[in-house]
Amino acid sequence: MSTEQHDAAAYGQELARISHHQHEATDARFTVFQALAAAGIGHEQADDIVAQLEAGAVAGAHTWISESSPPHGSEPRFEDGWFAGVRDVASYLLRIADTTATTGRGRATSSAMLLAHLQQLASPAPVEEPAQDPASLPYAGRVLAVAEGFAWAVAAPGTRHWPDGEFLDVALSVVRAEEHEGYIERLEAFVEEHRARLEELLRAYGPGSAPASHGRYALIGQPETLILLERMETAPFLLRSRWDEALEAVLLDDLEFAWGPRIRLSR
Repeated sequence: MSTEQHDAAAYGQELARISHHQHEATDARFTVFQALAAAGIGHEQADDIVAQLEAGAVAGAHTWISESSPPHGSEPRFEDGWFAGVRDVASYLLRIADTTATTGRGRATSSAMLLAHLQQLASPAPVEEPAQDPASLPYAGRVLAVAEGFAWAVAAPGTRHWPDGEFLDVALSVVRAEEHEGYIERLEAFVEEHRARLEELLRAYGPGSAPASHGRYALIGQPETLILLERMETAPFLLRSRWDEALEAVLLDDLEFAWGPRIRLSR
């Protein structure tokens, strides 16, 4: 194995470990917010508590880096370079700790909304009248019914499908006719594959988050957006073309910024 191949393999393993820790942190943060809410801690205070814990973890890394030493017996020039690098990394970690301690607003609110939605899905529905068989719905209705079933779609019913279903129309116009058969299964697989990433997107930009409070990221939490995200990864150029023909570009730009697809088309 060449050095380049070894380095690439080692870097890939590092990324996998980082991804694992990030997913674990997302789950742990969700659990902490539930525990704090059960203890009667308000959302703003809960955000502060979690932000301080995370800042403390970064500060711990700062201490560990600052106290590190070059290998025993290193040459003076190597030691000088070592300590210079340590100072740069430590300073950067300190800035991250400072930022972490003062950000993160809206995360407790988003977690509470997600939990409420999960509980609603788990609760037996009141017996009223037989639900319409999804198989009897038109194609768009069947896809939307599946998207609405995912816990990610936490937008309140009164704020969904805004404006007047145009999001869904554009999203489905990017699903080619030959893809219709099997697309629902494809969407389900997409959500399962990106579950942790979707949860983080909802937490950071969804209803109740700081960015959403400024009127941005209106697509986050909408069931139709799951189709848009899947198409953003599968047919980004066609999605951008169809979107620009019918809707305001900033909405898709915001979604692309928050999701971070493989191909960015926002201007």
